[in-house]
Amino acid sequence: MMVRKSHPKISIVKQCDVLQLNRSSLYKSSKGESAFNLELMEKMDEHYMQHPYKGSPSMYVYLTKDMGYKVSRNRIDRLYYNVMGLRAIVPGPHTSKRNKDHKIYPYLLRDLVIERPNQVWAADITYIPVEKGYIYLVAIIDLYSRYVLNWSLSNTMDAKWCKEALQEAMRLHGRPDIVNTDQGSQFTSDEFTGVFKEIPTKLSMDGKGRATDNAFIERLWRSVKYEKIYLHRPNDGLDCFIALQEYFNYYNFERRHSSINDYRPAEIYEKRVFLKQFHCHNNDTMENKPCLT
Repeated sequence: MMVRKSHPKISIVKQCDVLQLNRSSLYKSSKGESAFNLELMEKMDEHYMQHPYKGSPSMYVYLTKDMGYKVSRNRIDRLYYNVMGLRAIVPGPHTSKRNKDHKIYPYLLRDLVIERPNQVWAADITYIPVEKGYIYLVAIIDLYSRYVLNWSLSNTMDAKWCKEALQEAMRLHGRPDIVNTDQGSQFTSDEFTGVFKEIPTKLSMDGKGRATDNAFIERLWRSVKYEKIYLHRPNDGLDCFIALQEYFNYYNFERRHSSINDYRPAEIYEKRVFLKQFHCHNNDTMENKPCLT
């Protein structure tokens, strides 16, 4: 599903390099999901994009009462939390799958004024549906400019993959003051948190059940899916990579964002256009015009 083993021109090794996919994960045995489960996941993903405040219980009601599916609550719980990694964006018990044995880092963005690029980055994972399967996407975004710094695809949600995506972003763009994530097990793992023991960058984590703390990257996921994925469903991993490469290029360099006074993210990030009076929680829009400094 991620690679085409019979591709006439591109070897499996090259496809793995293009997809930023570890070849070891390619050969891991995977049970996969049934066609019925994939259908349920597609419906949940689309509904979640419109109603991100819904947790697994509400999703179960929607699927069984509104959509007429005959399915157990346990099945929906497993797909919602474990496979898709979803969580409701309101305070409550619904959050991404965490490991209770892992250390949780404090949330550092409360009342923080974000006033420049590379001050705060955010990282997150989302589920991407493809024909007869699904892929995971991780992205790192600069909160000040909305610039997507790096992204990667994988067929598994593991900590090493997230760590390598972050390290590549730092190699390309330097180190931020803070990186904010949710409390998902990939981000609380020793593999991922170990990065921050060797560098001055601080790790911040959303409060439990508070995915609104990472709202900017949640908006990115909605844009990606409504403006690209849902319109033209990728066939497989290569198609998905090509589609996302095109979209993130458009998102960074062409798409104007109302939340940054209709500037493009690259104009803010790469040219260091500074927007005054931007507060990461209290203001969704910038009242003052950007100025070059």
